Amino acid sequence: MITHLGIIADGNRRWARERGLPTLEGHKKGFNAIPELVDGASEAGIKFITFYVFSTENWGRSAEEVSYLMKLAETRILKYAEKLATKNARMLILGSHDRISPKLASILEKAEKVTEKCTGITVCLCFNYGGEEEIADAARIASEIDGEITPDTIRSHLYHPEVPNVDMVVRTSGEERISGFMLWRVAYAEFYFMKKYFPEMGKDDIKDILAEYEKRNRRFGK
Repeated sequence: MITHLGIIADGNRRWARERGLPTLEGHKKGFNAIPELVDGASEAGIKFITFYVFSTENWGRSAEEVSYLMKLAETRILKYAEKLATKNARMLILGSHDRISPKLASILEKAEKVTEKCTGITVCLCFNYGGEEEIADAARIASEIDGEITPDTIRSHLYHPEVPNVDMVVRTSGEERISGFMLWRVAYAEFYFMKKYFPEMGKDDIKDILAEYEKRNRRFGK
């Protein structure tokens, strides 16, 4: 059974282009896909689900697109967290506050705060996240606080260290790479690459992912 499912949400822009829509509409549609996937994961008994929604490399996109994504985060994430709270679901934000506005940083903190006592599924959003940066930050803190850098000290200083390793990583849109997604936590994850674009995903895909996972034989190097 999957405890932690990671989804690299890819293909928003291509989904929009193929339908003759502005590419920014693809991001809105992609965000709208998250609640149904979370509901499906929760119903299936998955404890953690993580979406890779904005990487540190995404700052290199056009100013218009970045501005839209920041505004989408400002207007949607806290509202979604409030809805999650009514379902006893928790939200965590994994990433850095570097380069994001103080207003958005405050919103992200509030989103975590309103769900902090919830005990159901945990929904993690990797926002302004880079896998290399997370490990480098953890190693720096480990050196300063623990006085040594070991796998255990690094693990204890990752972003939200209570989040367990990923069991299955899903990437949409037919691409077959991980793009820095949770580099530490995916060390022994299974990978599943889907052709469909992220905005097309729904509850049935959670069932398909679980079925695929059940076919895998995880040996963890043994």
